[in-house]
Parts: sequence; C-alpha cells; structure tokens
Amino acid sequence: MGGIGSGQFWRYDSKATTSHYRTIDVRKWNRRDLLVPGNSFSWQWSRDGEVVASIQVSVETDRVNLAYRHRNGTNDWENVTYPINLNWTSCNLGGKRPWFCCPARNCRRRVAILYGGAIFACRHCYRLAYPSQREALYDRAARRADKIRDRLGWEPGILNGEGLKPNGMHWKTFERLCSIHNKFVNLSLREASFRFGNNFFDL
Repeated sequence: MGGIGSGQFWRYDSKATTSHYRTIDVRKWNRRDLLVPGNSFSWQWSRDGEVVASIQVSVETDRVNLAYRHRNGTNDWENVTYPINLNWTSCNLGGKRPWFCCPARNCRRRVAILYGGAIFACRHCYRLAYPSQREALYDRAARRADKIRDRLGWEPGILNGEGLKPNGMHWKTFERLCSIHNKFVNLSLREASFRFGNNFFDL
C-alpha cells in the first residue's frame, strides 16, 4: 500500500483550506467502536473507488499510535510512527466524548479532527481556514440563498427566479424564507456588481 502523500503538506493543491487535507476524526472512530484498548485497525482514503492512502492505528487506554509512510518533496519515503494522546470528557446525558490532543510541538489543543501532513495536527498548527472563510461575500450570499431554494424545492441558482410554496408548508414560514432568500440574493448581486461592474448583469 502506498504512503500518505508527499510534499511539505499532505494536500491536493496549494490552497490552505481544510477541504484540501485528508483528515482523521476521533468522533468517527468512537462511533465505530474502534477506540477500544488493544484494538488495531487500518484507516484508508479512497478516490474514485480506489484506495489512495492508508495509516495503521493501534489503540491504548489514553492514546492512539499512528504508523505510515511519508515523504517530503522528492526525498525518499520514510516510516513515521508516533502517539496521539486522547482526552475524554463527560457528556451532559451520560457517556464520554473523546478528543485528540494535537501532537504538534507546543500545541496540545483538544480537537476532534486532525489534518494530515508530515504529522497529523490541528488546523491552527497548519494555519488552515475553512472553505467558507475564503469565499467572496457574493459567493457566500448566493450559497446561503441556494440553501433556502433547496429547502423550498426551487430550481438551483439565484438568477432563476422564485418558485411556488411547497405543499404542506405554512404561509408564514414560506414568507419568512422568501424574505431571507431575497436579502441574500440582493446582497449577492450588489456585491458582484461592485466587483465586476455592471457588465456582470449582461452575462
């Protein structure tokens, strides 16, 4: 099986957003009952139905140990092994919730998700932004309007006009959603006009 990637950071391209990194999520592992002391498992990532990367994980009482291969740029592949401490907190309705303690030097943040590079670390250590933080204001407004259009069963795309009230939806709810939708549409069109000029409306 191949290693977990190459380059300074393990990502698909140069954009520093969370969507461009492979991740491990301690909540998923817990839901699948994988965090049992003494358990060992392989965690894989697939693309188009093919496994493109994997890591080996062994579980101890308060930590997991990762093992995989990694290379930096064109350097040779090297075997990497290190532990990630777990922290368990009590839930309000009973039970416990696990957290990773970021293994990066001088960090140790308690997080649910770690992002893969030379090591798995939190998004703060890799200085990653969420994709929505990199959106232009007009894109963000259009995306929010489209979410409402999907809820209403309207055709996607803010330039496609409004549709009808869904069956079973109260008029008060429908009118409220329409009002919010129109605010996002107007904001998106206004910001796009500021950025691209009046020619935007001729597209």
